[in-house]
Order: sequence, then C-alpha cells, then structure tokens
Amino acid sequence: MRHFGDFLQYIRYVKHYSPNTVLSYQKDVEQFFLFSGYTAETDETLVTPAAVRSWLVHLLEAGNTARTANRKISALRTYYRFLCREGLTDSNPVTRILTPKTEKKLPVFVQEKQMDTLLDSVEFEEGYEGARNRLMIGMFYQTGMRLSELTGLKLVDLDMDQRTVKVLGKRNKERIIPMDGSFCDEVKEYLQIRSETFGSESLPWVFLVRTGKKVYPKLVYRVVRHFLGLVTTADRKSPHVLRHSFATAMLNRGADLNAIKELLGHANLAATEVYTHNTFEKLKSVYKQAHPRA
Repeated sequence: MRHFGDFLQYIRYVKHYSPNTVLSYQKDVEQFFLFSGYTAETDETLVTPAAVRSWLVHLLEAGNTARTANRKISALRTYYRFLCREGLTDSNPVTRILTPKTEKKLPVFVQEKQMDTLLDSVEFEEGYEGARNRLMIGMFYQTGMRLSELTGLKLVDLDMDQRTVKVLGKRNKERIIPMDGSFCDEVKEYLQIRSETFGSESLPWVFLVRTGKKVYPKLVYRVVRHFLGLVTTADRKSPHVLRHSFATAMLNRGADLNAIKELLGHANLAATEVYTHNTFEKLKSVYKQAHPRA
C-alpha cells in the first residue's frame, strides 16, 4: 500500500469525491489488505486475482449483501485503476473478478396525499425549532436536495427575488433549483422567525441549532424520521426518502426525465431512470383496477 495515500489525495482533490466517499474507499481498500495479510509496505503488484476472489468469498460468507460486497470490490478496482493510470503497475488483479448480481431496489417514497397531510395538517412545535423542522421537510420535498446539501445551505444561497436556491452538490458541482411562490413565502416566514430568534444575520447557515451552529445530519435525520412516522408506515423514513418522493411526484405529473436529472444533480441519466420503475408499477396497478378485462 505504498501509494495508497496518493490515491486518497487523488480522489479527494482531483476527482472531488466527498469526504464520506473518500473515507468509504479508504476503509474498503484497507479491509482487503488487512484480510489478505498485507502490510503498509506491501508492493501492490504482488496482489493476485486469487487473493481478491478469496476476499469476495469471505465477504459473502460473513453475511454481507451482494451490494455491499460489490461496493468493496469496486473500491479496490478503482485503486488499481489509479495505479495503472499513474504507471505504478501494469496489472489490475480486480479486472476479471466476477461479482454477484444484485437485485434492483425500487426507491422508497411517500405518496403525495401523505406529504400534503404532513405539510398542511400536522402541527409542528411552537417557536423557532418547529418552524425550522417544518421548513427542512418542505425543503427536501420541494427541491429534492440531499441531506449534505441541506445542512450546508447558506443564506446567500437563497435568492428570494429569483425564487431559486443554489445547491453545492457532489464533487462541488453547483446547481440552481427553482422554488414556487407559496414555498418562497414559507421560506420568508421562517427567515423572519430565525432573525427574531438569533438576532443576527452574521450566522451564515440557513438551518441552525439552539447554539447558532448549523444543523447536523443526525438531528435532521431524527426530525425527518419522527414526522414521516406520523403519515407513513414505510420501513424507511429518511431525508433520502423525501428526495425520492420529490422525484417520483415530479415524474408522475409529467416532468421530463432529463429535467429531473438536472434538479437532482445526477451525473448520468441512468441514476434517474430508477424512478420510472415506480411510476410503471403505479400504471400497472391502475390498469388492473380500471381495465374491464385486466
């Protein structure tokens, strides 16, 4: 692993992978070398395909899902691609490794009526925290942004005149998401309560905790889980479910798939196409209920 540090620097500062992704790659690759008995001074060219296959078998026998095992193998493959690209090795022991097939999981989403109930009928707490929690859920559903994008949202990212919000997505890629008039009014109302509570515009973050620091992921996750639990019995209740709900609602109402891709900040259309499966299942259900010979 003599060149591992260079690899981590490369994916962080050249490829602009997020800190969480870099950490995931680091853990996965280190896990392989630890399992295989290699050390920090091991010459990576000594690694064989047989060693990689043994690790894959171990992962599956240890109870890892095919998806998890594939992710770990993919991290190791990316490391060796880096070594080949830099001329540090001329062989990639992961190239011909056959990985197990994974079932495609349909995104979990909340029905539009349930979201309407949550945002229009559910009572949130009084004061700043109630206003913050309601707007956080509304922001997820209205814009489809990711958890990291919401926690990093700053006041300067909100353009109330143009009715847009600027989001810093994966790999530091910016995108502009429109907001409708009624939601902008909700944002303005929240900002007024925020100003009255903290008494200062010097705090840059849109969503704050009591101390004036920006909200953290565990808090946001806890808030979303609690309030989604009031309107849905789905097993998963997370900020990403709200992102899925946004995309599914847009698609069900006729939005162009490429437009949804841009709003979500997906790098390619394949990542967005997964939502078409949900709408197709809905179409099949409607067909079976409505067609006289179905």
